[in-house]
Amino acid sequence: MIFLHGLGDTGHGWSAGFESLGISHLKSICPNAPVNAVTLNGGFRMPSWFDITSLSFSGPEDEQGIKDAAVQIRSLVEQEIKNGIPSERIVLGGFSQGGALALYTALTMDKPLGGILALSSWLPLHKSFPGCIKGNRDTPILQCHGGSDPVVNINYGEMTKRVLASFCSKHTFNKYPHLAHSSDPQEMSDVKEWLQKALPPTN
Repeated sequence: MIFLHGLGDTGHGWSAGFESLGISHLKSICPNAPVNAVTLNGGFRMPSWFDITSLSFSGPEDEQGIKDAAVQIRSLVEQEIKNGIPSERIVLGGFSQGGALALYTALTMDKPLGGILALSSWLPLHKSFPGCIKGNRDTPILQCHGGSDPVVNINYGEMTKRVLASFCSKHTFNKYPHLAHSSDPQEMSDVKEWLQKALPPTN
């Protein structure tokens, strides 16, 4: 599994979190985003997959930055394929900005994946869908969102759910009413159950 952290974070905590799930056959890769200036935070430099100018679902987006970041993530997938892992045995996921990038990358790549995981996220460049889809319409997608999220409002999660459900055949949306912009044991338990179905052990 390749999992992308959120804005200002690193992959270390998520790596430990997935290791604690105890899925012995799961290899988790949690890369760190490059450090960039973020418009939403007054130009302050922090780990960021792409620039964020607004947290409005209809606001301006860093289209080129999103597309460039997707190229970099696709290269991570390609590297695992070169290492002998079939693309159908790779899950691409992320939290918040990382989940947004995971969704965009997975749906605009032609390699079939084993699953797509989006936690507290949204679909970037959503107006370009479904026209820009290249693959993974039938790939299992688990989208989880906290009902009390003060950063990525649940409304964005609900709108993303409706967009994804309109063209993805295996989309699941889990809402956690009291969860803020974070994860909790219940969500991670649901993620574990989903991962074990998306990536069952092989002989």
